[in-house]
Amino acid sequence: MEKRGFGNTRVAVPVLGQGTWQMEADDRASALRALRAGLDVGMTHVDTAELYGHGQVEEAIVAEAISGRRDEVFLVSKVMPSNATYAGTLAACERSLKRLRTDWLDCYLLHWPGSHPLEETVRAFEKLVADGKIRAWGVSNFDVEDLEEALALAGPGRIACNQVLYHLEERAIEHAVLPWCEANGVAVVGYSPFGNGSFPRPDSRGGKVLGAIARAHGVTPYQVALRFLVRRPSLFAIPKASREAHVRDNAAAASLVLTAEELALLDRAFPLDAEPSSLPVI
Repeated sequence: MEKRGFGNTRVAVPVLGQGTWQMEADDRASALRALRAGLDVGMTHVDTAELYGHGQVEEAIVAEAISGRRDEVFLVSKVMPSNATYAGTLAACERSLKRLRTDWLDCYLLHWPGSHPLEETVRAFEKLVADGKIRAWGVSNFDVEDLEEALALAGPGRIACNQVLYHLEERAIEHAVLPWCEANGVAVVGYSPFGNGSFPRPDSRGGKVLGAIARAHGVTPYQVALRFLVRRPSLFAIPKASREAHVRDNAAAASLVLTAEELALLDRAFPLDAEPSSLPVI
């Protein structure tokens, strides 16, 4: 599995990881097999959150999947904005650590901008780093204005990543967020890379281009899409898979090599929309 430096952390992280959003609704045994299979093929970046299943995904699925393999995993979780006061962030992290049965998180994120002062959250993150509870911290669903505030509070080199919605038909981050992150050494982690149930139809304009490129390489359109979404050194993706066959298909996308012409074809087939007034989220 290809690895890249994760923002300013300099930690080598797999370009494709494993998301766990809504996994509480999946068959638990199947989800566990899928996550473990992902670890076996190098998808050791595992992303979760206290929000997912109200802690159920952390406690009943992720903790079990990584049991005995913690040192292999780049483990990420998130604090909800409603908990993101200074004391609330510290307490939320402790709860996640307990549910995940680990002593540390590799990265801890604020799930989206909230009403509590960001200064309190950042101060708590730095306290958690100092105490060895987390090794780095980042944000999720942050637009440029939010990122600028975080940078002003924390200083350069402290924001490890920004986790954002990114798929072929939702490329809004390319207007301003992606350039800002690249200029400031912040990794960009794309969630819902298959569009959360709205993958391009095979008979659509973009779907036809995807299909043609997939056939040329003997792969699936989903694998072509994933490879496109991590085409730049700053980009990572965390597709969710609750079936072992699906996770192995996702992993295979990391070794796919798309030509410059193919990347250009995809770029034209899925053009950028006008820049939105606010960052799209799910």
